[in-house]
Amino acid sequence: MGTKQLTIGMFGFGNVGRGLYDVLNTISSKEASIKRICVRDITKERGVEADFTDRADDIFEDKDINLIVELIDDAEAAYHIVKRALESGHSVVSGNKKMLAHHMPELIELQQKHNVALLYDASACGSIPVIRNLEEYYDNDLLVSVKGILNGSSNFILSKIFNENYSYDVALRRAQELGFAESDPTLDIGGWDSLFKLIIITVHAFGCYVAPEKIFTYGISSMNDDDIRFANEKKRRYKLVAHVEKLESGKIIMSVMPQLISRDKYIYSVEDEFNGVVIKGKFYDKQFMFGRGAGGHPTGSAVLSDIMACFYNYRYEYKRMIGRTPVEYTDDVLVRVYLRYSNTEDRALFDFASIEEQYISDKYQYVVGHISLANLHKISAQIRERDLFVAAYPTK
Repeated sequence: MGTKQLTIGMFGFGNVGRGLYDVLNTISSKEASIKRICVRDITKERGVEADFTDRADDIFEDKDINLIVELIDDAEAAYHIVKRALESGHSVVSGNKKMLAHHMPELIELQQKHNVALLYDASACGSIPVIRNLEEYYDNDLLVSVKGILNGSSNFILSKIFNENYSYDVALRRAQELGFAESDPTLDIGGWDSLFKLIIITVHAFGCYVAPEKIFTYGISSMNDDDIRFANEKKRRYKLVAHVEKLESGKIIMSVMPQLISRDKYIYSVEDEFNGVVIKGKFYDKQFMFGRGAGGHPTGSAVLSDIMACFYNYRYEYKRMIGRTPVEYTDDVLVRVYLRYSNTEDRALFDFASIEEQYISDKYQYVVGHISLANLHKISAQIRERDLFVAAYPTK
């Protein structure tokens, strides 16, 4: 158990920062309290009685502060804050998944070098404790795969499309009105937010760090009414799925892309802004975790859980990574996909190994077939720029 109260210096007071502030005040924690909050604009009215500053030094030079909580949306600034904190001997709680996904190896090394903890359960799936479960419960070689819906904004949009017959544009606008999607929703609907979370999860699931640029990532922004009709005809629905799986060879594959999900799958029924994660093992088959993946109070509660873990001197051990032969990443694997395209030039980008089904008319053309993840990754930039849509189409 921790020997002294945690006195927190916090960076950022946006949606999650305010959520943590409210949660801490609601429970009147005796173990942790926020002493000072560093924000970009000191003149902005926040509506709370707290000690705000716009100088990072006011936090780092305060001898009473013994825990740094980083909750800002600027990944580059977050990296410098977290790095400085670790190097100065402070343990850190962070929620910045983009920063973590790009700098994980260095941050793990800094934790070990300076004998401090960096906790970030809140960075992946909000209120769902995925990372700590992977660290503690699934820390063996029985784990086969982790897949799921890791982004609430895109899932909200897809739920409105398939449950209430919204068009894609109307569903996106509704998500923005309710605050589930940003005015620039690229990170969410483009799959990038899910990618960053997947990278973090994979480090703890399989002990393997894979840089973002190596993973095929594709979102839902080019989906149209023809694609929606195809899914309905097949009695399936699209979900934006992040997926890591260990092959029989021992290598792992990773991807983020829409999938045509059948009714018998757990994540078929994950609706609105919720997240759902399916963990599969060799002998325990599938286990399903479900909860709110975003929002100030749910994510603030997850940050509080990390803070309390620090109070009890908890830290990630990276059991699957440290002292073991590294697991290799590959994209040399075939996946079954649905491709809707507009012209033969677009179709020619895709090097299909086999084709099961195709349809051609003057307004709508599609192919169902097998293609390698490596090919999809190679042409990913072109895919995002063209009038086409591709989705994984599992046989079951």
